[in-house]
Amino acid sequence: MKTKLILILLIALPVFVYAQGLEPVKLPEPKMQGGMPLMQALKERKSTREFNSRDLPIEVISDMLWAASGINRPESAHRTSPSAMNMQEIDIYLAKADGLYLYDAKANMLMPIVLGDIRALTGGQPFVKDAPVNLIYVADLSKMSRLSPEVADFYAATDTGFISQNVYLYCASFGLATVVRGMIDKPALAEAMKLRPDQKIILAQTVGYPK
Repeated sequence: MKTKLILILLIALPVFVYAQGLEPVKLPEPKMQGGMPLMQALKERKSTREFNSRDLPIEVISDMLWAASGINRPESAHRTSPSAMNMQEIDIYLAKADGLYLYDAKANMLMPIVLGDIRALTGGQPFVKDAPVNLIYVADLSKMSRLSPEVADFYAATDTGFISQNVYLYCASFGLATVVRGMIDKPALAEAMKLRPDQKIILAQTVGYPK
């Protein structure tokens, strides 16, 4: 059954051929209870640039991604983060030690994209290569074709801000360290990620345990 699923994904989504050697990761169902009260999480929210290299458990990754932009209304597939005209144009990629994955909120899975460690390409800061997870927020401009480039850029940046703040609040609530980053060699990273011309890197965000 697992092999059949992988074959279906490779046929339906050719981009995944770049990830030979990686398999889709089914995420555990996110826990939607617990954590700090909102006002306390806001009080604790901060940027941190020192990270422990210890891996994040898959349960933590699942909960964090759901908080970032998971589906909180299954009947409509609406998300925990708003997006202009419900375009849902921002995709979340995860750069981990073993490879690059794409978060599929509907299937609650990590889809393999690129085999190998590209964390060092996700930013100019020295800590990015050792932190366990670097999130990369990518706008799918094909979902914004009816907008002018200026308006599309504005909404993509705004919608990324909503997602990154959700990650900040999740990290504050559960004792994780995070920082959102814009200092990226975007052409080099886009090439490593095998992005299409109509995909645009907006920001990256590092997540891990405090050092």
